Amino acid sequence: MKTIKIRPRGYCHGVVNAINTITNLDHLSMKLPVYILGMVIHNKQMVSSLENLGYITLHDPSKTRIELLDLIESGTVIFTAHGVSPEVYKKAKQKGLSIIDTTCDDVFKSQDVMKEYLEIGYDVIYIGKHSHPESEAAQGISNKIHVIEDITDLSKLNIINNKIVITNQTTMSIYDVYNISEKAKELFPNITFINEICNATRIRQEAISSIPPEVDHVYVVGDKLSNNSKKLVEVAIKQNKRSSSLIESIEDIDILELSNFTCVAVSSGASTPTKVTSEVIKFLENFDKDDTSTHDNKSKITISNLLTKKAPPL
Repeated sequence: MKTIKIRPRGYCHGVVNAINTITNLDHLSMKLPVYILGMVIHNKQMVSSLENLGYITLHDPSKTRIELLDLIESGTVIFTAHGVSPEVYKKAKQKGLSIIDTTCDDVFKSQDVMKEYLEIGYDVIYIGKHSHPESEAAQGISNKIHVIEDITDLSKLNIINNKIVITNQTTMSIYDVYNISEKAKELFPNITFINEICNATRIRQEAISSIPPEVDHVYVVGDKLSNNSKKLVEVAIKQNKRSSSLIESIEDIDILELSNFTCVAVSSGASTPTKVTSEVIKFLENFDKDDTSTHDNKSKITISNLLTKKAPPL
């Protein structure tokens, strides 16, 4: 099967920093147990691999980060790359927990920009997923930060302040942010626009929007909980008018569907382990619809061998 490997793909610098920080921890000098507040990255395979080493992941979509802290009595807490609100940080300190913060530099920058505008009297419209931890962290900064997900949410806002800035979650679609921002300009003529989509998200979306016409289908390797991975699928479908699917591993590949293609392309989300994407690419390159020996899509990746480098178990 002809397989086009879209570049760049896979881990962004924020994810690399988070994984490297955790796998290089000196367990002998740490307060135990060690908790990760939320999914370290939105990838269930990586979460399971770290749990296999003794890390305790606290993930409950119905609870906020500050509510999850109530489940910790002592030890060490790791903040994920998505960031946390000032209240979460304060509460963790009050509980006497050791804190390891792996917040992405781009998220820190986005939060700092919002704080700067808040200090000079602005309200902030924040384009993000309501259930996403990055949005939760942003909203926790101030009640003058208004999280919206789409144009419908935008039209429901009732902001009296004539000083308004609009910004966004770092992993949103560049096309969605543009459309919402254009509508915001109509509703709030004096609005200031600050684009905080990180470079890793932007260039991955731009790359997938310009794949060659010979491609029949685009496979995006990523977890179904990964917002940036889902946005890559949307970009392929909406901007490139190409069929696309989100797969978590080679086991999600529909063999019958694949047999109808002559050329496919592969990308992956910023929280997708390289080992997983490489296995997908190898399988697709070796696939021959007439040779059933190439149709076995059972993954050889396990929670024990996913991490290339790992600290000893806690």
